Amino acid sequence: MRLENEVFVVTGAQGGMGKETVKRFLEEGAIVVAVDLNVDGVEESDQLLPIAADLTKEEEVTNVFSTAVANFNRIDGLVNLAGIAQPATPIEEVSLADWEKIIRVNATAPFLTCRAAVPYMKKNRGGVIVNIASISMVRPRPGLNAYIASKGALVSFTQALAIELAEYGIRVNVVNPGPADTDMLGGFTAKEQDFEIIKESVFKKSVPMGRLIEPIDIANSLVYLCSKEASIVTGAVLNVDGGRGI
Repeated sequence: MRLENEVFVVTGAQGGMGKETVKRFLEEGAIVVAVDLNVDGVEESDQLLPIAADLTKEEEVTNVFSTAVANFNRIDGLVNLAGIAQPATPIEEVSLADWEKIIRVNATAPFLTCRAAVPYMKKNRGGVIVNIASISMVRPRPGLNAYIASKGALVSFTQALAIELAEYGIRVNVVNPGPADTDMLGGFTAKEQDFEIIKESVFKKSVPMGRLIEPIDIANSLVYLCSKEASIVTGAVLNVDGGRGI
């Protein structure tokens, strides 16, 4: 029970990685506030509180954290899994609206959730934040220009927070997943391409260890980073990518 009785806000809780992370955190004894745009079908319990929210809206983010504290009296950690993909698109075809949406969801929303969580963690003189970026910001793929920019911003933001919050005992780290076997993977495929073919011929073959990353791989890395086993780890960028970033 590495996370026993600790309260974690997990965003993107209904995605492939999110569901597995919520499951693993519950197995490790955590109390989880599971946040997504739609949480229909998520059953509330003593250990699990689902909250529907659009994390690009300040007032909804504020409500998530005030509700969490009202129910559990504290916030020990935040895991930002929420994000959106970008279909591979040449830069000249990327609209300003598309660019702004990707930046808003992948970079601005984590800023808002971190900003909302930090005062509660400072009050407790400790806490942990883990943001989910992407190995593509280390080794870019063509056509993912806005997505990669958003994830690069998130890594820099994470490390800026790590140094800013260290004196308060708050650790801030980032995980870079490689191509993962989730529904989101199809979102990176260009509109005219066959996803199943691209999945095998491009995504899987890009991983030196020969398989796609599974949600459990990410969830296990998050358990470690949020546990006391990583009590001195902050500002770290952990590539969970089967060697894709090498």
